[in-house]
Amino acid sequence: MGVKGLQSFMERCCPQACVTVNLREMARRHAANSQQGFTTTADTISPTLVVDGMACLRHWYSCRDWVCGGQWKEYIDVLKSWVEVFTSAGIRLVFFFDGVVEEQKRPEWVKRRRRVNGEVSKMFGYIKEHGEQPGRELFCLPSGLATFTPFALRSMGQQVFCTVREADYEIASYARQHGSMGILGQDSDFIIYDSAPYLSVAKLRINSLTTVMYDRQRLCQTIGLPVTQLPLLACLLGNDVVSEEQMQHIRNIAMATYRKNQPAPHSAAPQGQVVLAVSQLVSSLWNREEEEPGLVPQSLNLSAPDTEVLQKGIRSYVLPGQKGLELGEDISAPPSASAFETYVSSEILKACREKHIAAEGFMVYNVVCAGVTECSNTLEDEEDAELLPQALVYKPCRQQIYGLLLLLGHDGSTVDLPAIREWFVFPGNPLREPDMVQPVPVSLPCDRPSLDLLWFSTGPEVSALRLTAFLSIFECLKLSELHGVIDDSLLAALCLVTYIVLQVQTLSQEDVDAYLSQAVCLRLKSPEELQQIELPLLSSRAVQLGSLYVRGLSHLLGANTASGCPLPSAALMPWHSFDGRLFHSKYLLAHSGTETTKLLDSDQSCLSLFLQLRVKLTEICRKRGRILPSRPNAPQQRPKTTRHRHTGWSPGGGEAWRGRRDEAGGHRHERGWRERGDERRNQSEYENRKQSQPPKQSSGRSYNNRGRYQLAPSWSLPPAPGT
Repeated sequence: MGVKGLQSFMERCCPQACVTVNLREMARRHAANSQQGFTTTADTISPTLVVDGMACLRHWYSCRDWVCGGQWKEYIDVLKSWVEVFTSAGIRLVFFFDGVVEEQKRPEWVKRRRRVNGEVSKMFGYIKEHGEQPGRELFCLPSGLATFTPFALRSMGQQVFCTVREADYEIASYARQHGSMGILGQDSDFIIYDSAPYLSVAKLRINSLTTVMYDRQRLCQTIGLPVTQLPLLACLLGNDVVSEEQMQHIRNIAMATYRKNQPAPHSAAPQGQVVLAVSQLVSSLWNREEEEPGLVPQSLNLSAPDTEVLQKGIRSYVLPGQKGLELGEDISAPPSASAFETYVSSEILKACREKHIAAEGFMVYNVVCAGVTECSNTLEDEEDAELLPQALVYKPCRQQIYGLLLLLGHDGSTVDLPAIREWFVFPGNPLREPDMVQPVPVSLPCDRPSLDLLWFSTGPEVSALRLTAFLSIFECLKLSELHGVIDDSLLAALCLVTYIVLQVQTLSQEDVDAYLSQAVCLRLKSPEELQQIELPLLSSRAVQLGSLYVRGLSHLLGANTASGCPLPSAALMPWHSFDGRLFHSKYLLAHSGTETTKLLDSDQSCLSLFLQLRVKLTEICRKRGRILPSRPNAPQQRPKTTRHRHTGWSPGGGEAWRGRRDEAGGHRHERGWRERGDERRNQSEYENRKQSQPPKQSSGRSYNNRGRYQLAPSWSLPPAPGT
């Protein structure tokens, strides 16, 4: 969010502070100045650009498809090319990604998530109405992009940090301490920090390496403030710490005074006039002799709570080593210990923190050190009542991840163990408070080991135990037979699809065939071939299934980290087992009754591997009482689209999308998630999940005790399409 209206004010009313710069030239000047100085460290000599990774995601993901789950191989190529441009210019990149959501910013986080939910709802409405991807005005990042991008950059040899506190603060701190040439991002808070120059990623022209630098010195000259007063200005205008509403009365006073003293007000837009008015107010306050630098002026006549929050906001801009704003709190100090840290050893805590900061782990740091975890928006259709939200699909495995982390470190009793606070976004969740989720013990076929043994010990027995723990979390222990027989990425894909089938009773044989066939065929396709796939239309259901899979990969990553990493992290990355357009094409093929041979691109090796995976999945499901029905559901091709030239998709008969509700054996749509409101909290079958239940009872939970989600009937397994 940054500072309300400040950046637009600079662009519209203070153009002299928006300077077009050439990053190559900046790098040369920075290197020359560093060599002439007294410091000789590598960081100061090498021109380093600190990159706000979260702000860059929308600019990095330039792939044509975004609703189908992500074109991950193409995305990796885009990232490589982007990095190479800077490397060839002699610029070293250091990336930062958000690793925590600080509680003081939770309300703003919730506000943004609700807004994006509305955009996702419009996106699905468009897809169902037109059968195609909407324009960029409804663009949403593919689910999981922020999770997997740090791993992608690390695989390219880049230095990546995942933050343990507010990301803007850590970025500004690093840039200041290491003498970086600039900060590349899109957040006006970087104008306020006394750190490296703030460079706009939105204005970046990658071919010429030019962008706009927002010059804080020129800004201050224009509005008549010293730079030391920028933090107070930012807080009075409104930022992530001090909301607009809290200081609205101060801005009203400033505007009244401004209009009184300016018979002919500045021609700026209303928000620009607010910036000028508040700047004049701040300047008048600090010109009084009784005011001390760094304190909230008493003449503002704020209440004690407002004074406290304003001081907190000002403090948030004070970087380590800076003088002049000592307000009694060391913001650079690490977060205090939580109750959850008592359940693990100091060695585990240290390893969790190190993995988190180095972007090598996922989920475990926040669980162990703070007892909280969150997940942003996912592409989910609130009107599709037959598919569970991913937050509920993966809740049982998360409970076991929590159990593995916290219960292996003490006596195994859950009586006194506090619940994990989950902030997971999905349609119908008002996000007024977190869901309190209890850890569940992992059923291991051996004596309960310690978490330290699982993480730090070596030897074949420990390696086998790690794999057992990982597969047990997803109730797929039988898949250990395939470890070393098939690629790790395919083992992970099979584990994930099997888990989804066990949890989501409405999945059909055709859905499974789409998942597995695309995972098998992806290995043989180049990014260029994947880009050439043309889809005759889009299925809103396939869009949601694609996002469900990618979110599942992040849960595999969390379980792998918690289990001591039995699989290499690279095997769990989406570019090794998923492509959105490929999956969508396989979904349409499978549901149109295409022969299995054609589904596997008429490649005998792919067909053989596909059948091997499907047999193993079917075997596990049968033992759990889960029999997959065949329910082909071919959509009607839109007249304006062309025939699929790469997969041979041919539309079958059947009802059009909007008229298929009553189709026999089809997928029904009932009341949407928002209409059901808080009924989502009736989740006792998840929260009271017990490992002691017989396998048949514990397979595939239904959602909502009031009967809107029922278990699928026990079907006989028919022949798969084309076999």
